[in-house]
Amino acid sequence: MERILSRIKAHFVIMQDMEDEQEIVKQITSGVSFRGANLWVLIFAIFIASLGLNVNSTAVIIGAMLISPLMGPIIGMGLAMGINDLNLMRRAVKNFGVATLITPLGEAQSELLARTSPTIYDVLIATFGGAAGILALCTKGKGNVIPGVAIATALMPPLCTAGYGLATGHFLYFLGAFYLFFINSVFISLATYVGVRLMHFHRLEFQNPALAQKAQRVVAGIAIVTMIPATFMTVGIVRRSIFDNKLNSFVKTELSQPGTQVLSSEVDQKNQVLNIVAVGREISDSAEAAAKKRMEQYGLGDYSLNI
Repeated sequence: MERILSRIKAHFVIMQDMEDEQEIVKQITSGVSFRGANLWVLIFAIFIASLGLNVNSTAVIIGAMLISPLMGPIIGMGLAMGINDLNLMRRAVKNFGVATLITPLGEAQSELLARTSPTIYDVLIATFGGAAGILALCTKGKGNVIPGVAIATALMPPLCTAGYGLATGHFLYFLGAFYLFFINSVFISLATYVGVRLMHFHRLEFQNPALAQKAQRVVAGIAIVTMIPATFMTVGIVRRSIFDNKLNSFVKTELSQPGTQVLSSEVDQKNQVLNIVAVGREISDSAEAAAKKRMEQYGLGDYSLNI
């Protein structure tokens, strides 16, 4: 049994694939600053993402994700936390606040609206994406990991959506999109921090041990506070999904009959009314009364039925 476990464990050892630690730090540090080519690439990525959102093109938005250099300072912050480098942290945080967007878009498209409702799943995506990213940066066989991380943990589209929200006065769009961007930033950095610690990078020593403990508490606090709204949003979405499934089941089971097609079923939450629009053969009063009696079984007991 021990031999089997040791063989399994050997498959997960990554230290033999590690790049030189100094080269890793140098590579990540060089991507922190937005100067020269990095700054121009950021500007072009903003324009591409904005145009992609304007024309509602998924392909263009993916292209903006791939070329955007926003991952640089985010991973830099995680590295700085992991090796206790305060100077690198200051540089990373300073460059993290560089991007700003003004867009002429007048109407929100589906790709834009998709960036305004973050959930706990986005937290998990950012965490695992950040873990894959730092692992790829620290090993020799990078492959397609970095582009994949850029697509999975979208940074530029929600930031552009936040700019759209500000430009058009849709502050709920701004808050939702910027919160998604913040989630991705925090948990990519956190995954980088954990990865750097697990790979035993050389750490600078704090002169004041109390300061090191305070920094760790701040990191943990930011992560927890960032997760709380996403958790509540996820609970709300799950509840809504369960309610919609029960509603669809009610309509399909209780109101379907030959010669009748239900066109829509909408819930008026304010007046607690379920409005059904149907065409074809009329639903009889007796069938409607029977359906009303069974609404309780579908969790719709508090609603009245209006066909």
